Amino acid sequence: MSGSASELARRLGEHAEAVCREYLSNGHRSGNYWMVGDVRNMRGRSMHVRLKAVGGKAAGKWVDESSGEYGDLLDVIEQSCGLVDFREVTDEARRFLAMPQPDLQSRPSVAGRQSAAARGSPEAARRLFAMSQPIAGTLAERYLAGRGILLSTHERALRFHPGCYYRDLVTGETRTLPALIAAVTNLDGEITGLQRTWLDPSGQGKAQLTDPRRSLGDLLGNGIWLGRQPDEPVPVMAAGEGFETMASVKVVMPALPVAAATSANHLAGLTFPPGCRRLYIAADADAAGRHGIGRLSQRAGEAGILALVLRPQLGDFNDDLRHLGPAHLAARLSDQLVPEDARLFLPSG
Repeated sequence: MSGSASELARRLGEHAEAVCREYLSNGHRSGNYWMVGDVRNMRGRSMHVRLKAVGGKAAGKWVDESSGEYGDLLDVIEQSCGLVDFREVTDEARRFLAMPQPDLQSRPSVAGRQSAAARGSPEAARRLFAMSQPIAGTLAERYLAGRGILLSTHERALRFHPGCYYRDLVTGETRTLPALIAAVTNLDGEITGLQRTWLDPSGQGKAQLTDPRRSLGDLLGNGIWLGRQPDEPVPVMAAGEGFETMASVKVVMPALPVAAATSANHLAGLTFPPGCRRLYIAADADAAGRHGIGRLSQRAGEAGILALVLRPQLGDFNDDLRHLGPAHLAARLSDQLVPEDARLFLPSG
């Protein structure tokens, strides 16, 4: 039908360059592509949007070479505007295409609503986080426990949403699924974005999706902070790419503030807390993350911060935690920490 997701995506593709100029304004045209940093309109060149159909490949399709994300122009509207409800995405697409809105009598008047494009990703992230609930006793807590991650149920960065909107990037199908919600914050503790991990309703780990984890909001410089109060100094900290990696480190060093970045590029750009003197960077076996580690180490050195890389025995620190156990992980980390940090942050005995 005319209002379906696939039809809206096709119509947007017919005006791909205009869509990019509206929603990916930090990019530029290069040949038959619009180049930009990512689908959230960051500056850069890693994401490219096809502007004209070529050889059976539809206009409006995009790929981010850095993150591996891909999709169509409905996803661009969703992510760049920070929308969390599919109706808002289709409303905004229809507004751009000057198409009539369905069920106008049942909707609030335009004057009584803030436009979708004006809301912005950080606001959408804060709204979704506020709509979520603490993880204690939820599917999210059971999911983390199944990964060996036993954190305080009072951890402020983590929430649970029982019916979080998800859209398949290939088929355009939309559905709602339970999700673990992790807040991305700046150094003042303000929520600037979040990461959604969709979960299998039966409790069997992540949902069976091609991409069960997605982020939205203002991510550059910010992170998923665990165990840090905004007004407290952080002389020693750990950072890495991936929430579960850093949560695993937190399990065996509960007093150590840690920050998880949502990608290698965002790890490279993490903002250091004032007074930080030592930074431990959690590595994994993924070669794609080496750039982020190298760039973060370089920036730390330029800021007068000693950067030390922590390496797991298996693929990543969650693998170590699950397959080797917390005692083995603690012992491996002890050998890689500055002695005074090992005494301070690792349990004795």
